[in-house]
Amino acid sequence: MRPVTARRAVRGLAAVLGAAALVVSAAACGAGGASGGKSATRIVIGTTADVVNYNPLVGNSRTDSWVTNLMYPKLMSMDMEGKRVPHLATSWEYAEGGTKARVKIRDDMKWTDGKPVSADDVVFTIDAVAKEKIGVVAGLISSYGSAKALSPTEVEFTLTKPDGTFLDNVGFWMAVVPAHVFGKAPSVAKFANDSDWVSAGPYKLTKVERGQRYVLDRVTPYPLAPDNTPNLEQVVFRVFGDVNTEVLALRNGEIDLVANALPPTLAKSVQNDNKLKTVEIPSLGWAHMQYNVQRAPLDKLEVRQALAAAVDYEAIRKSALQGAAVSSDSSVLTPTLKQWHDPSAQEYRHDVAKAKELLAKAGHADGLTLSMIYDQADPNIAKWAQLVRDGAKEAGIEIKLEGLERNTYVAKGSNRDFDIYAGSWAIMDNPPANLGLAFKCGGFINYANVCDPELDKLISQAQEQTDPQAAKDPIQRAARIISEQVYDNVLYVEKFTFAHGAKWTGFEQRPSELLSIVNPESLAKAKAN
Repeated sequence: MRPVTARRAVRGLAAVLGAAALVVSAAACGAGGASGGKSATRIVIGTTADVVNYNPLVGNSRTDSWVTNLMYPKLMSMDMEGKRVPHLATSWEYAEGGTKARVKIRDDMKWTDGKPVSADDVVFTIDAVAKEKIGVVAGLISSYGSAKALSPTEVEFTLTKPDGTFLDNVGFWMAVVPAHVFGKAPSVAKFANDSDWVSAGPYKLTKVERGQRYVLDRVTPYPLAPDNTPNLEQVVFRVFGDVNTEVLALRNGEIDLVANALPPTLAKSVQNDNKLKTVEIPSLGWAHMQYNVQRAPLDKLEVRQALAAAVDYEAIRKSALQGAAVSSDSSVLTPTLKQWHDPSAQEYRHDVAKAKELLAKAGHADGLTLSMIYDQADPNIAKWAQLVRDGAKEAGIEIKLEGLERNTYVAKGSNRDFDIYAGSWAIMDNPPANLGLAFKCGGFINYANVCDPELDKLISQAQEQTDPQAAKDPIQRAARIISEQVYDNVLYVEKFTFAHGAKWTGFEQRPSELLSIVNPESLAKAKAN
């Protein structure tokens, strides 16, 4: 799934005077960033975008998420294998054949105005999301019927059908907001939430200087931090024009951490700097090519198989990604999600002769011409798209590359207006739910126009199971169909590299660029030696 919170932030431009002012400010108060030292009480984090939405239910950029994740709790967090772990919720279960779902929440979390975070807030939030169809969560809770607070710390959800994906989806994706604040707005979806913030995370937003910085101050007590107190008094996000400027600021000691993943070439350049440390985080998504199976000649399996055989997957990982990627085994169940991965999956074999043979079998012995769209702003895809084009040419397939401006690219994908779609999913964390959106007939992000009754049946079987082990077999069978029919050519799983100052320790890693080490648990526990 391509979460709206995870890709392509609006670019901001850092102001030189603002950068200087921040350094002076840090020195004046004797804490954080450039003034640092062993007594550092704040961390300064680089980002390449301003916050677009302060409302955590509608945020659509990485910076939105990094800031609001520190302010609004979610029921669940995630471990390095993508499994859900407690956060606001302490336990959860399905009942009555999967048509009921119950969650117990902590009794020691408070909003910053002193009111307790309660089951009523959870009920208010999900009702608003469902009623106003807010954000990615609305698309993930199609089985939601109603919710009620059984007590101040227990919520019961009634589902319209058994749905084993519901708790994982609502638990991880839905931020819980204060009913007594958001409920005053005529529309929760349209509530700007851009001042006087009432939140319940380890840090509270206190100052905004667009194009320059976002300042968040420590909240105490915060029960998920050591001794109920986040280690750092302050978290500051600094806005830069691009990642190169971020890294320069990191090298100069102006910032302590770069929030966004470093491009492979830049990552290699910082790994030998003894003033810095790098952290490698696996992606929860994948890079891929989808073939429009409702458009000739891609409606023929042999043509799709020929395209898959024409790709040199290892060359893409070594050349375009500089080794910062691993094989997906040509499966939508990637190795990152160990509890779902199928060890029998095998990567498509690069075989130009076989590609030619398949083309001839499909009636295209003289070759064919196709177009491939991609986001021209994505440097990795821009590189590997050329390798795909060159490999296809050897097999007798001419691919015309169409690097598009982001909005045009998104529109063409949504409208299924392409032969080949080159792109990436940022987070695919719940296969039964994700594959339903991406491959079921009429699925919201079924860009390939797949409509396969057997595939639909298997995905539905997996979705109905409330026990993940029972869902594993049908979802693995579904993944094998996707691979065998080449409904999605999954190229690789990226290994993200993040950099921070060498003096910093205590970060807690989470998979994906969205979580990495810039997550609430991590920043509540980080400290400078």
